[in-house]
Amino acid sequence: MPPAKKRARSYDSAKIRAAVLAQFGNVRAAVGRLTPEQLASPSGLGEWSVRELAAHLCMAVESVNLYIENIENDKNNAPSPAPVVTVATWPFATAAHAGAISGSVTEYAASAAPDELFARTAARIEALLPGADDDRVVAMRLGAMRLGDYLVTRTVELIVHTDDLNRAAGLAVPFDRQALAACTRVLADALAVKAPGSATEVRVPPYAVVQCVAGPRHTRGTPPNVVETDPLTWIRLATGRTDWRTEIDAARVGASGERADLGGLLPLMG
Repeated sequence: MPPAKKRARSYDSAKIRAAVLAQFGNVRAAVGRLTPEQLASPSGLGEWSVRELAAHLCMAVESVNLYIENIENDKNNAPSPAPVVTVATWPFATAAHAGAISGSVTEYAASAAPDELFARTAARIEALLPGADDDRVVAMRLGAMRLGDYLVTRTVELIVHTDDLNRAAGLAVPFDRQALAACTRVLADALAVKAPGSATEVRVPPYAVVQCVAGPRHTRGTPPNVVETDPLTWIRLATGRTDWRTEIDAARVGASGERADLGGLLPLMG
């Protein structure tokens, strides 16, 4: 008998909305204190400056505003398209559009001062989000997706790029706990989609445990193949900010068992 299909993880809408707003607020406060010299410094992400990285963080939330407005402005009340992108498959859909996104970021960063961009986006999402319907489907360049699922993906964008900002500008912007938890879980579930199976258990305490990789299935006790790491190391591995061998050598990842080497499966998104 084939193994039962794993149920998609569900997310609490109120917690996700609060997490997105909280992490956006953390970033906004930090960006507001950056000096012109810090804003002009390299981000470590291609040719982006820290100013462009900050603009990308702002765009991660401004896109929510634009999608909500598109829903509200649908005067024909046309039926929504069927969702084709899920939270767990979203990480794999981003790479094909990296070039277009980069160009949009550069243009957006040049359109106004960072303080103005963040203030405008904050005011808009505070007005638009409370009345938005999570079950409405938005048509993105990546494909159709539930608005509620799209909001979950914003935690990934915000957490990953907050970490980038911290390292590029020497900051210590805090991570909202709920946003960090959701980001960790999205990327763990993406691994299970990429490498389906139950031979290896990946543990990212205290937020996520997933089984993945084809092979013998354990039924009781400690599984023979176990990977364990902390949330930030996992996020950096999954997004290509670091590599498997570096983290193994630094003892930030523990891996035991013949199917516990995930180096060939990472990163999941860049």
